Amino acid sequence: MIGLVTDSNAQLPTGLAQRYGVEVVPLTVVVDGKEHLEGVDLDADAFYDRFRTGRPTVSTAQPSPGRFAAAYEAVAERGATEILSVHIGSSVSGTVNSARLATQVSPVPVRIVDTGTASFAVSLCLWEAAEVVAAGASLEEAATAAEQVGATVGNVFVVGALDVARAGGRLAEDVVSRAPAAIPVLTLSGGVMREIDRCADTDAAAEAMATFIRASGSSLRVGVGLSDDGTLPLVTALEDRLGKARGVAQLVRYRIGPSVGAHTGPGTVGAMFAPTGGQPLSRRGPR
Repeated sequence: MIGLVTDSNAQLPTGLAQRYGVEVVPLTVVVDGKEHLEGVDLDADAFYDRFRTGRPTVSTAQPSPGRFAAAYEAVAERGATEILSVHIGSSVSGTVNSARLATQVSPVPVRIVDTGTASFAVSLCLWEAAEVVAAGASLEEAATAAEQVGATVGNVFVVGALDVARAGGRLAEDVVSRAPAAIPVLTLSGGVMREIDRCADTDAAAEAMATFIRASGSSLRVGVGLSDDGTLPLVTALEDRLGKARGVAQLVRYRIGPSVGAHTGPGTVGAMFAPTGGQPLSRRGPR
């Protein structure tokens, strides 16, 4: 039996975690000098509440090897004879290294997948792996499936707090230098947030995001990310358009939690997508 483990940066929805029996290891989020465990003692609602009275100082840290060791032991106790552990990319976090250290004391063999990506893109990798495991795949076949998805994930998003995104150093300068009245629709490509459209209102932004996704392939799995409650109108408008799209095979909503919101702030709506089976997207990057 193959057990599944990921980290909280994957923003894995509770429904998917329960469906596939995934153990989620929390990252540490430090808000104004106080440490919290993401999803344990600091959820998305509590995190975004901190922005109501100003801009908190936020940083994140990978789980300790001990937390991973405890997770692997718990999964083994539930009957797993081997474990697939799928995580945020090592280029942006030390999470993979912590997981690898923990494999040395795991009671069962562990295969680590460095997805090379972050946020719900990690969940998309895990989702594909979980599906092939359910179909009878071996541990290595499931790891390969996850790795293939990591190389095909697309994204499109709106960031309400451009100053927070700018502080992260990934926002293209031309996005912040233009008049802020309109809504910039962005994609992260080559490590830089670039604008693909500039919209006058929520409906136009939802249509621009949906158009970008629909043009990216067929049989897509899509996750739509909600940060704070103020983004709900855009989220529902986007879900309405994607729910009717012929190329969208599966659609879920996820919360943009603290470890991602630390870099984007409130007002963020994201969509991440990948074709089932790890096939290439039709289009990647900005138009």
